[in-house]
Amino acid sequence: MEIGSARIGRCSKEHQKIYQSWFSYVDSDGDGRLTANDASKFFTMSNLSRQDLKQVWAIADMKRQGFLGFNEFVAAMQLVSLAQAGHNLTSDILKSEVDFENLQPPAMEGLDALLPKKKRSSGAEQNGNQMQLAANWFSSSSKSAKVSSAPVTSIVDGLKKLYLKKLKPLETTYKFNDFVSPSLINSDFDAKPMVMLLGQYSTGKTTFIKHLLGSGYPGSHIGPEPTTDRFVVVMNGPDERSVPGNTVAVQADMPFNGLTTFGTAFLSKFECSQMPHPLLEHISFVDTPGVLSGEKQRTQRSYDFTGVISWFAAKCDLILLLFDPHKLDISDEFKRVIESLRGHDDKIRVVLNKADQVDTQQLMRVYGALMWSLGKVLNTPEVNRVYIGSFNDKPINEASAGPLGLELFEREQDDLLNDLKDIPKKACDRRINEFVKRARAAKIHAYIMSHLKNEMPSMMGKAKAQQKLIDNLADEFAKVQREHHLPAGDFPNVEQFKDKLNGYSIDKFERMKPKMIQSVDDMLAYDIPQLLKNFRNPYD
Repeated sequence: MEIGSARIGRCSKEHQKIYQSWFSYVDSDGDGRLTANDASKFFTMSNLSRQDLKQVWAIADMKRQGFLGFNEFVAAMQLVSLAQAGHNLTSDILKSEVDFENLQPPAMEGLDALLPKKKRSSGAEQNGNQMQLAANWFSSSSKSAKVSSAPVTSIVDGLKKLYLKKLKPLETTYKFNDFVSPSLINSDFDAKPMVMLLGQYSTGKTTFIKHLLGSGYPGSHIGPEPTTDRFVVVMNGPDERSVPGNTVAVQADMPFNGLTTFGTAFLSKFECSQMPHPLLEHISFVDTPGVLSGEKQRTQRSYDFTGVISWFAAKCDLILLLFDPHKLDISDEFKRVIESLRGHDDKIRVVLNKADQVDTQQLMRVYGALMWSLGKVLNTPEVNRVYIGSFNDKPINEASAGPLGLELFEREQDDLLNDLKDIPKKACDRRINEFVKRARAAKIHAYIMSHLKNEMPSMMGKAKAQQKLIDNLADEFAKVQREHHLPAGDFPNVEQFKDKLNGYSIDKFERMKPKMIQSVDDMLAYDIPQLLKNFRNPYD
């Protein structure tokens, strides 16, 4: 499977040198990113209409990052060249039979006269930059913990700054990182989109990943018995290798630092499988152990399985629940797993895999039984989308599926693959969505903690008062909800919150700090909308 277009953005070495010199000219600060202000002045040299340039930017910046890297810049230049040749710029042009690799660079009016001046001035700046770099090597690193004063050149950069300046102080003050989610680090913002696969053993989770990649990943095992006994993150890497969980969790450039809270018992059942693959340059996959059913459920896992699933669910962009026609029962553990996905309903997709193992009549009954089972667990009036197909490398069993089933499976597979292809395009929007959800959760957490603190006596009977508050936590949640006019659905799970609260002294919590709450409110009401406005399409 390919993400986006396989051709656009590719060019000959000769053209690549031309585009590199143009990119260096436009990239005034040398950070490898062209913001809207930089690019818009350069693009006007093409003498295209504003409407055409709007389409060029929209297609080149499909991920809505708010900037163009070198590859996106090359794609934009190729689109400009096509527009100058009279082509109509739509998203369908990416699928057309255009020879992008040999497409001539566009005509940019006045650019040739500007490039020599840029080269002369850059030579004089280079010596100064080298001296400054040498000075930085020996400078004190004590300022590294402060919020960087570097200009924001993307939406993600802006979110990092807002988090450090406005949201993290609130989280730290009220121990949000202990109760709900560990503090975010740079790699959490920069991570590629992730897709998690969940299901009972032998429903085809590992085979599904193999089907998309065209080969197995390092360390993968496929069989009818529970073969995947650990969480495996399949990521892009320079060579094929498996990295142990304890090593992965402490690497600063990977977004898995928060998994250390689940202890060594879990980390020994976690690993990262790396391999070079064009698909993995855009998406990472999380392969999970099969959810237990029947007698196997009586064997306790050595770590908090549902807690780990919940942690990954918050990080992932898409969650695939896999079933097969012979494993439709939802076990107690599977029910707990699905319940742990609460709050991430928009990410869930249901896949009825191996559907060619039953005939058309049986498939109708299986589909109905699956919807009935899911309806009892998901507790939502809406019907979840179920993709039906057989996601493996074998040809579809036409004897069982029949001609109608064959066409159905192909359409369903195309729909699911299109859903996966859209993930990188929506990654930035998803990042903003998750950031806003976290900010609201942190606010509610602060309200709860400060309320519990206010309910504690100042002198005597603190232990008794704390136990009473914990026992009546649902009522205390209701008081906070009424006092601050908050939606009930945004509050955390009462029982889980009780368990966490038992390990703390409520008396040591902080009282309400209105300035911190106001700072987060301002961030949600003004800063984030302004950030999105700054990095929207410059031709809107």
